[in-house]
Amino acid sequence: MTADTWAGPLSGPWHDTTLPLAERVDALLAAMTPEEKAGQLGSFWHRPAEEPDGDVAPMESEMAGPGSFADAIAYGLGHLTRVFGTAPVSVADGIADLRARQAQVMRVSRFGIPAIAHEECLTGFTAYGATVYPTPLAWGAAFDPGLVEEMAAAIGRDLRAVGVDQGLSPVLDVVRDYRWGRVEESIGEDPYLVATVATAYVRGLQSTGVVATLKHFAGYSASRSARNHAPVAMGPRELAEVLLPPFELAIREGGAGSVMPSYAAVDGVPPTASRALLTSLLREEWGFGGTVVSDYWAVPFLHKTHRIAGGDDDAGVLALTAGVDVELPETVGFAGLAALVRAGAVPEAVLDDAARRVLLQKARLGLLDPGWAPRTDDGADLDSPANRALARRLAERSVVLLANDGTLPLAPAAARVAVVGTTAVEPRTFLGCYSFPNHVLAQHGGDDLGVAVPTLLDALRAELPDSVVSHAPGAAITGEDRSGFAAAVALAAQADVAIVTVGDLAGLFGRGTSGEGCDAPDLTLPGVQADLVAAVLDTGTPVVLVVVSGRPYALGDLAPRCAAVVQAFFPGEEGGAAIAGVLSGRIDPSGRLPVAVPRTPSSSLPTYRAAPLDQRTDGVSNLDPAPLYPFGHGLSYTTVTYESLVLSAPAIPSDGSVDVTVTVRNTGARPAEEVVQLYLTDHAAQVVRPVRELIGYRRVPLAPGEARRVTFAVHADRTSFPGLDLRRIVEPGTFTLAAGPSSDDVPVSAELEISGAVRVLDGARVMTTPVRID
Repeated sequence: MTADTWAGPLSGPWHDTTLPLAERVDALLAAMTPEEKAGQLGSFWHRPAEEPDGDVAPMESEMAGPGSFADAIAYGLGHLTRVFGTAPVSVADGIADLRARQAQVMRVSRFGIPAIAHEECLTGFTAYGATVYPTPLAWGAAFDPGLVEEMAAAIGRDLRAVGVDQGLSPVLDVVRDYRWGRVEESIGEDPYLVATVATAYVRGLQSTGVVATLKHFAGYSASRSARNHAPVAMGPRELAEVLLPPFELAIREGGAGSVMPSYAAVDGVPPTASRALLTSLLREEWGFGGTVVSDYWAVPFLHKTHRIAGGDDDAGVLALTAGVDVELPETVGFAGLAALVRAGAVPEAVLDDAARRVLLQKARLGLLDPGWAPRTDDGADLDSPANRALARRLAERSVVLLANDGTLPLAPAAARVAVVGTTAVEPRTFLGCYSFPNHVLAQHGGDDLGVAVPTLLDALRAELPDSVVSHAPGAAITGEDRSGFAAAVALAAQADVAIVTVGDLAGLFGRGTSGEGCDAPDLTLPGVQADLVAAVLDTGTPVVLVVVSGRPYALGDLAPRCAAVVQAFFPGEEGGAAIAGVLSGRIDPSGRLPVAVPRTPSSSLPTYRAAPLDQRTDGVSNLDPAPLYPFGHGLSYTTVTYESLVLSAPAIPSDGSVDVTVTVRNTGARPAEEVVQLYLTDHAAQVVRPVRELIGYRRVPLAPGEARRVTFAVHADRTSFPGLDLRRIVEPGTFTLAAGPSSDDVPVSAELEISGAVRVLDGARVMTTPVRID
């Protein structure tokens, strides 16, 4: 029987909701042909022919998809790709398209199986009119997993409201080189910060019934020379110690339902073709039970860019046998799988394994239930007041005050405020590259962003009603045009204070200064913005430098001359009000750096978790890699002192735990939220260890004069590392536990002894540090 001759849909045990899911799926698999099984591993992306030029994924024009929708769904379909995220469609039109396509998929399938609809949701649902939240680097700056979980739940509710089952987020790549274009999509340079924040996102999204997709597994952010898709030259110890833990935590404790392998080849092996990563580690060691979905066209890339396969069919076999279950965004490498199975070139059991995992996921989502239909709300408000309030709270907590000589908060007497810079009047500078306005609408032209994004200039005028707030652009974000300098300098010279705004405009594949495929040769501010700042500084007017960017930029020549410096990492649609509120003092700044701010634009700087020889080594090298502002740094408008750090015991066995209690006091006149950070130093180990690594943190609200005790429950597992033989171990010895406001400022500390024999950690381990506040 072929797909065009049956009278279905067929009924069977797979529709019986009283049976265990695995039993339902096994019955379905037993009734399916190889073509129908392979159909569940494919996908389809409808991209209208009238869409403007400009690919939203690399090498898009070179990929040969399945042709028509009817061809793609002839034997069923695994995924529908980005019904909402490809073009500006209304909620009602997008839902109508999704319903129609699902109906067609179910009508053609002998078993009436719908597809999983997936969308991007990194800074919110990437759809027209949907809330644009702060970018992940701003989540890291907020040091607030609970708030990120709230945001992700709101995103999930919007996705569910329009019939979307899976979101392609979060990004768990740990930042290794600030020049990489996708730094803005990453949460930070510390594995523990990335792991805990990303796991919170997973919990929030999946609490609504939407599957979260971890990406990019693994090594992507360590690409050579920080070039997108470039090879990764990294040893297995660094991979295990730095880049893998966030994925492990999000799977073991977050229960993530899907994983997306990385494009880049790690030591010559693309993860899309790595059985060691996708099967041995992910499934067998970590116990992952979800689906592995390819990055867009990563399967044919095995043939076309990596050249480890002789053709698309060979690439499909490599990916399938490695452990990839679904090919996105459309079926290319997997198109010939059924024929290869029938020819005996691929064991049908391998096809069955992948199809089983996809069908189990569909069963969990209810897609195999009788009478299933998309649960949709044609009147859904994707940018509701509640969403905007949440976006505002996260933006406010993510703004980092880097330096301040007392000029901030702005005095009411500052009657004349000069605002200089294009980023003050270009709302898209608040938005990441995966926001719909920058991801899709930028290619359509015009000023329509789909959502209201007040500019910083408008927000400042609302925040400072008694001041005359004037603006001069000075210079564009890119380019060499300095013709606007004179007007900007004249305006600043007549003002009481000058707010100079600089930074990025996100885009894709070279169409922005930050974002996917927008890698930087060095860490100099784009265009002539640094020269503009210097010209305004030369007027003698106090300068408040505001950097709104997707990566940290070198500020060593500028920041010391400024009265104050503020950093915001693409704070989203409510970013203008958040920054203006910090400048006026309505909001006490509480963001902390998730990445260091470099002193010089050197092409290669270590992150804070550097080994001893990667830090300053006087007499060994003339280069000083020390940052201008370190990881974890951030000021407020009050003062907080760290009074003591006390251990519940001076020594513990290698499977024990210790309470570490830190007392902090607000000695200023304003309320504050201090981000208390706990760091570990291993005095001597069998392999080189970081000088200092974050093992715990917590936001602590403090009223003026208030002291609070923050207790971290540190298990010996938190000192573990991959030993000489790459097995993870807890090694006895002496450790320093230190706390403070940044990685470079830890005023209170104590030594801890771990006793006993070396302990090998097989399987699950304690990966987090619980915190309580008294």
